[in-house]
Amino acid sequence: MANRLLKVSSLATAVLASSGLYLYSSHLDLSDLSVIRFGRAVATTAVISYDYLTAFRHVENGTDEYWHLKSKLSELFLSFEEKPQGAASLAQVHKAVLHDGKTVAVKIQHPKVQKQSANDILVMEVLLKAVHWLFPDFALMWLVEEAKKNMPLELDFLNEGRNAEKVADMLAHFHFLKIPMIHWNLSTKRILTMEFADGGQVNDRDYMQTHGINVNEISENLGKMYSEMIFVHGFVHCDPHPGNVLVRKCPQTKKNEIVLLDHGLYQVLQPDFRLNYCQLWQALIKGDMSGVERYSRRLGAGDLYPLFACVLTARSWKAVNAGISSVPVTRSEDIEIRTNAGLYLPQISDLLNRVPRQMLLLLKTNDLLRGIETTLQTRASSSSFINMSRCCIRAIARHKRTKTQSRRRRVQITLAESLSLWKLYMYELFLWLKGSMTILMPLLH
Repeated sequence: MANRLLKVSSLATAVLASSGLYLYSSHLDLSDLSVIRFGRAVATTAVISYDYLTAFRHVENGTDEYWHLKSKLSELFLSFEEKPQGAASLAQVHKAVLHDGKTVAVKIQHPKVQKQSANDILVMEVLLKAVHWLFPDFALMWLVEEAKKNMPLELDFLNEGRNAEKVADMLAHFHFLKIPMIHWNLSTKRILTMEFADGGQVNDRDYMQTHGINVNEISENLGKMYSEMIFVHGFVHCDPHPGNVLVRKCPQTKKNEIVLLDHGLYQVLQPDFRLNYCQLWQALIKGDMSGVERYSRRLGAGDLYPLFACVLTARSWKAVNAGISSVPVTRSEDIEIRTNAGLYLPQISDLLNRVPRQMLLLLKTNDLLRGIETTLQTRASSSSFINMSRCCIRAIARHKRTKTQSRRRRVQITLAESLSLWKLYMYELFLWLKGSMTILMPLLH
């Protein structure tokens, strides 16, 4: 078995190297195989797409034509920094100033990325078919299916702009959240111009300490907004790696603020899927094993529901049985999970083929958020489970109200919802008082 895994690992490495795709982390993390990105980063100076009429595309750097086209930038911007603020496989971002004095970020797609990504998908499809032929236990063609579906969306920057505006409106009640405003008159399918927002990466504890930003508050607010996206609205930003989640002091209010960037990849959850997912997480938090089995099966896990619960929560089966909110994460548990991940590769592959495709991006999103919490040392905090529970209660109650025509029944549902939320609030208050007493007791003696 070890020899087979070594061969698969070697072949997988060849796939990655030949197609130019990469995974989020350097080690094999199966909860992150739900989405992949393609394209080769272009190691050149600033390249701006032809969409602006004055494009640098196909123009050699330093030539007379290059400088002629570059001079046209003055018609659009008061200043434009040629050195990018950041670069990735699909695009790079430049800082610029408009003629009205507003500072903007200009996201420019690499000129050959659309053609290259299509080639990458084709290469990956051929090689993954070869993997499946050599090792039938490993059926990974869902990677190709997801790539074919998601890459056109990520490469359409107008779609990204629409996503940004939708989530900004959806979460407008979260005053701690900043979504940069889109400048539509300077945006196209391959160029996105938006309000410039700086800050430190969400996993940079030193930055937060230097700027007086409360780590626990940031972690709690991050959990709030993602719980709202997943459980209440079913419209989920699926690329929350630290480079896309910045933290800062709001320039106007001086309060802690989260800046959410890169809105190209969203997952829309179907209502039935979202409600079963709500019920499953409630069961996992409470340690309701009959509920864990029932809702895992509804989500397609079948008899692999114990493995599904462990993959979803990144917790051991023992912790799942006890209720993940009541058992702290330990180093030995993390080691156990990493060890078992290697032992159950075929079963995990089978599981990922069974569950709805909506689940794949959620697994990746969960893993990225978990990585941030681990870095901030706030993983499995009581506040995160309370926020999740609160959103699940609201989502389920709202769904029930839409399914009845009876005014009396709607009132009953609303009262039950209010009672559940009140109990949750009292529990949260109890935990706060308990924590405060723990801090005060040593000072009183």
